[in-house]
Amino acid sequence: GIDLGSSSVKVALFDTLTHCPVSISQYPESEMQINAPERGWAEQDPELWWSYTKQAIKNLITESDIDSLLIKAIGISYQMHGLVIVDKNQDVMRPAIIWCDDRAVDIGRKAKEDLGSDFCNTHYLNSPANFTASKMKWVLDNEPEIGSAIYKMMLPGNFIAMKMTGQILSTVSGMSECVMWDFENKKIGNALLDYFGINKDWIPEVQSTFDTHGRVSLMVARELGLPPNIPISYMAGDQPNNAMSLGVLSPGEAAATGGTSGVVYAVTDHLVSDASGRVNAFAHVNHSDDQNRIGVLLCINGCGIQYAWLRKQMSSEGTPYQDIERMIKD
Repeated sequence: GIDLGSSSVKVALFDTLTHCPVSISQYPESEMQINAPERGWAEQDPELWWSYTKQAIKNLITESDIDSLLIKAIGISYQMHGLVIVDKNQDVMRPAIIWCDDRAVDIGRKAKEDLGSDFCNTHYLNSPANFTASKMKWVLDNEPEIGSAIYKMMLPGNFIAMKMTGQILSTVSGMSECVMWDFENKKIGNALLDYFGINKDWIPEVQSTFDTHGRVSLMVARELGLPPNIPISYMAGDQPNNAMSLGVLSPGEAAATGGTSGVVYAVTDHLVSDASGRVNAFAHVNHSDDQNRIGVLLCINGCGIQYAWLRKQMSSEGTPYQDIERMIKD
């Protein structure tokens, strides 16, 4: 299992018989940098994500001391709402605009006004707000030289899967977190794409969360010591994934998690929306055309970032969070 966060990449090896972790690795050991070239911006280098993922996998295999050829499949969890753009050679065209970047707020607000709040809430369950589709519109408006060479736009987890397999695929859950899934028509939401001028060919092929999202290429397998051709068999955003890992899959169940952000995530079988935008609703990992499973998400974006800031102000560089918590307790 690979977890691409905004602070680090974590990789875990699980025993398929016991369902227990065998070994866990994290890279880098310190927090990944989030670049802010302008106020309110937040960017990271996708190629750096890939470099860290490879190192974490190599460390995991070495530390676990297992025969890596026994590994059967890979699952990917990733930081939600980010935007990665590649050209036809699958080369990254600009830094990823990640979840906590707020440059596209006004773009999303205007889209909601022009398309209508009721339309957005009915079809997308959300305002376009500052999600991935609005971020893409910002790029088209402000970096027009990129537009003519775009091959695909994708989420962070789709990018890691692409690097491992050469294929670019996504999920209904992923498209809903981009605010590009039309729940009324059960397909990619053309109205918002047309409004933003987003080419439909840029959207990855959509399939189930629990599906084969490509197979590990021979080149990557050789570099990382993995069996070639094993599948990427699962892919989901971090909050739907966190809920699933806690067994939250059925209507009425809820999960609370703390990381870079603080989140409460509850599942319902109704296509719900919040006109005020206090909470957001996305397709859960087990949502399908025949079975509504909607994750209602309450997120306080700055929790972990504020915690990191506090550590920098109150302790020497490299002090573990556990030491700070012990000092506070004492």
